[in-house]
Formats: sequence, C-alpha cells, structure tokens
Amino acid sequence: MNNPQKISFKKKLALNLHKKYVDVQTELHELKYFFWECTLRCNLNCLHCGSDCHKESKVANMPIDDFLKVTEQISKNQNPHKTMIVLTGGEPLMRKDLEEFGEKITKQGFPWGMVTNGLTLTKERFNSLLNAGLGSITVSLDGFEEAHNWLRNNKKSFEKAVEAIKMIVKQPGIVYDVVTCVNGKNIDDLERFKEFLIEIGVKNWRLFTIFPTGRAKTNTFLNISNEQFVDLMEFIKQSRKEKRINVSYSCEGFLGNYENEVRDGYFFCHAGVHIGSVLVDGSISACPNINHSFIQGNIYKDDFLDVWNNKFKVMRDRSWTKKRICKNCDVYKYCNGNGIHLYENTEDDVQMCHYNKLSPTNSSPLSTKRKNDRLKTED
Repeated sequence: MNNPQKISFKKKLALNLHKKYVDVQTELHELKYFFWECTLRCNLNCLHCGSDCHKESKVANMPIDDFLKVTEQISKNQNPHKTMIVLTGGEPLMRKDLEEFGEKITKQGFPWGMVTNGLTLTKERFNSLLNAGLGSITVSLDGFEEAHNWLRNNKKSFEKAVEAIKMIVKQPGIVYDVVTCVNGKNIDDLERFKEFLIEIGVKNWRLFTIFPTGRAKTNTFLNISNEQFVDLMEFIKQSRKEKRINVSYSCEGFLGNYENEVRDGYFFCHAGVHIGSVLVDGSISACPNINHSFIQGNIYKDDFLDVWNNKFKVMRDRSWTKKRICKNCDVYKYCNGNGIHLYENTEDDVQMCHYNKLSPTNSSPLSTKRKNDRLKTED
C-alpha cells in the first residue's frame, strides 16, 4: 500500500486550487444548508449520541412559527430555492406537526429534508411528509442487526430502519442516503454489509467515524484504530471504483492522499461558511453537532441575518487552530485544523486528526487481503 500521508505532486496542485476556492467561498459565506434542531426528544438511546437526547426532554420543542420567522426573513434577502432546510434533533419524527411545517416552508420556497433513525417512519407518515413537500431524507443504519441494535440500544431499531429504507428507495424523485457510523462492532462486516445494501436497492451510502464527544467520550470501543481507519479508506476507495453503489466518507476531516478518492471533492468544513443552524432553544450556530461554545447568538434576541453576515468569525478565520499538533503540520493549509465539530472550544486541541490516523506502517491482514484481491482482479 502506498503511503496515504505522502501527497502526490498532482494532488498538491489540485489541493492548492481548492484552497483558493475555499478562501473565496468563505468570503462569500452563502447560506446553502440551514439546519433546524426541531426537538431534543428521541425514541432511541444511542451509545454515541453527541446531543445526549432522551425520550422526554427538559427543553420544549421550538414552535414552528418561531423558526419560520427566520426563514421568511432569509427568503426576502436571498433566493430560498438555493437554501436547503434540514430537520434534525433528537428525532424529528417525534414531532407530530412536521407536515404543517413542511407545507409552510414549501410555500416560502425552500426545499426541505430530514435526518431520521427510521424507527417510526411508517408508509402513512412517509406519504404525508411527501405530500407536505419532503424532498430529501437521511436514514441511519449502522451495520447488521446485532451491531446496529447495540449502537442504537433498541431491539427493533434495525428492523424498522431497514423497512424505512426499503420504502424510501422505491420512491421516485426523492434524494436520500443511508449513513453508517463505523465502529469496532461493524468494521469487519463492511464488505458483506455493502452487498446487503445493494441487494435492498440502496444507491447512496455515506460512512463516518466517531470522535470522542457526548456519550462516545467514555466508550473507547466506539472508536476505531489507526490501522482500521486505513482499512476503511481502502474499502471506500475500492468500492467507489466498482461503481455498484455510490459510497463516500463524510466531510469531517482531511485525508491526505485519499482526498477526492473516498468522496467527491476535497475536504472543506462548511460550518459557518455555507452551513448555519437554529437549535431548539433558539441558539444560532453552524452544524448542530458542534460544541455549544461556538454559539453566535439567539433568534429570540438577535437578528439571524445580522448574525450570519457579521459574526461566525471563529469559523471563517480559523487561524486560532494553528497550535499544538497543528502548529507545525505540513498540510495545515489544506486542513485548517480539521472540522470545527472536533473542538470543544477555541482553547482546546482538535479531538481527532484524520491525517494522523493515516500511517505508512498500517498493513493489517484485512488491508493485505483487499490489496491481494485487487491485484487478482487486475490480473
């Protein structure tokens, strides 16, 4: 296996061009994805939850009209068709008024979608959401039954998620993907799991890894080793070459020579640049899963557009990240300290460096097997 940390000359040229693109986009900071954390209630109790959600939350759901006042303001200042509204939580389906929201946000001109665990996504509910304008949906499925139910802490979770996915893939026109949290329970089953997803009709599969935050902070088994991380990159790279399913790694970190090989394009943390969010208590932030120390304001006392246009400096100027392990890194200009969600605040070091997880000595039996399989195929 080639050293994934050693970036080729050709890739460096592409990365330098990409850096100029990122600089321009950061200056423009157009709001392209707008997340609404519509609830902190959840019908699961996942081991890796970063929000620490529960079935009964102490924080009340935000009224629909409070969020719609913000989107109405945005629609008057920019083309709403160019901003995707995404509902997240908690579990959005815990709310019974999503159809009302969908109808109103669609009238404002925004496309909208949601992220769900699929546990209560019945055919009737799915149809009613589609009728309310639902255009995209992401469902979590974290391996086969044992691994998925272990992570989600629910014996019915796998069954219901698979039922939801089978229903979604048959729906014409909807944009969807299945996301899998790679961990110690499922990483050795990814090849078989890929075949399973293809068999049930999945076309888009996104994988990500866990970093130590929320409940995952105290469960080391949720995190994979450096050796396994390289195996994962090789698995995705090879699967993309097969073109049987559109598989990609998430946008969460810089991946050295794997850039543009395990996902479309190059690393770009869009938090605060193209991505904004309103949390359940009205807080204005970027990605919903970044630490609350990065909150920029609150819709109940601040003008959202004023905050979006004039704050978020901590995310648009990331020079503060150039310290400790990042201080003398030779790829810092491409990475800018990795994703914002990997920090607890501006004083802390990055919690996980994806680039450092790539090592030239990582050649596990699984890696060797995949390499040999590729050589046999090429022969």
